[in-house]
Amino acid sequence: MFLSKSGAIQVEDAPAPGCGPGEVLIDVAYSVISTGTETSSMAGGDLRSRLDKSLELARLGVERLRTRGLAEVLRKAKVREGISAPMGYSVAGVVREVGADVVDLRAGDRVAAGGAAYAHHAEVVAVPRNLVVPVPDGADLRAASFATVGAIAMQGVRQAAPQVGESAVVIGLGLVGQLTVQILAAAGCRVIGADPREDRVALAREGPGGLVAGVGADASAIEKTVAAATGGHGADVVLLCAGTASSEPMQTAMKVVRQRGRVVVVGAVGMELAREPFYRKEATLTISCSYGPGRYDPSYEEGGLDYPYGFVRWTENRNMEAFLDLVARGRVDPAHLVAAEHPLEEAPAAFAAAKAGADARVALVLRYPEPAPA
Repeated sequence: MFLSKSGAIQVEDAPAPGCGPGEVLIDVAYSVISTGTETSSMAGGDLRSRLDKSLELARLGVERLRTRGLAEVLRKAKVREGISAPMGYSVAGVVREVGADVVDLRAGDRVAAGGAAYAHHAEVVAVPRNLVVPVPDGADLRAASFATVGAIAMQGVRQAAPQVGESAVVIGLGLVGQLTVQILAAAGCRVIGADPREDRVALAREGPGGLVAGVGADASAIEKTVAAATGGHGADVVLLCAGTASSEPMQTAMKVVRQRGRVVVVGAVGMELAREPFYRKEATLTISCSYGPGRYDPSYEEGGLDYPYGFVRWTENRNMEAFLDLVARGRVDPAHLVAAEHPLEEAPAAFAAAKAGADARVALVLRYPEPAPA
């Protein structure tokens, strides 16, 4: 599936990718469409997301030129000739083949995979090993297809470093925000959710762990709700999962966080900061980077070089594994967030429905046909 230069969704036939060294070739069973992140790329999307995608594809091209030669780069480019960009970044399926140097996976294994340059909405994808994780018993492939998005939420929670019993505010209850609420609740936090849409606040209340309080996007209402839920102390942590150019979520976060509390930016929000609230509260501000350590590092993602476990406990791969472990144990439930499931050929209609945003549920799932017997 591709996004044309005019912003239209197209399902096209294309040659299946080969399986290079260090790669895993996957027959995709399900892929996830976020009703926020991916639909923003239609009709142009926001500048930040387009630049991120272009830079990642350029980095991938340079790395493949260095490691595999010009012929392979030209072959990949020819497949995409006349097409703006493949879409998708979070899939699950069954291993068809593994490349040289991949020793811990084999054909037939159930896996989830991520990466905007690899894990596309396609029947077959080739993904570097460090962006592929086994699916544990207890998690079905549809739920496992959320692993990449779950890793984004997981990394945001890790940056917040919550402790059992702490109060956590999540501002923005799209797909990443909803998963963040569930992970925080699984970690023993008292979670307060805020979103302009009442139906998305209700969705978060109904999910695993729920909310101790929910509120709309009005800053004064959020302040009152947080004060009531925390005995007037303010929230221990605030996670900004909204997607907006406005700096209002950031300003609200600084009002509701407690003295010496933590604010973590997970989504793309405006960053116009006033010094005074930070100064008076000695609050800590952290920006969370995508799926976690290893993201955007060619030596990790393309080269297969893992970070030492004792020094980097939670890489992007291990974040994906941890998310799937929560799914397998019933602590997180992505199915609760799915508005509908569509076969691949209905992808244009699925994206149109996602862009309309009428349903409170924040994800759509694409289903792929089972591969023909070899």
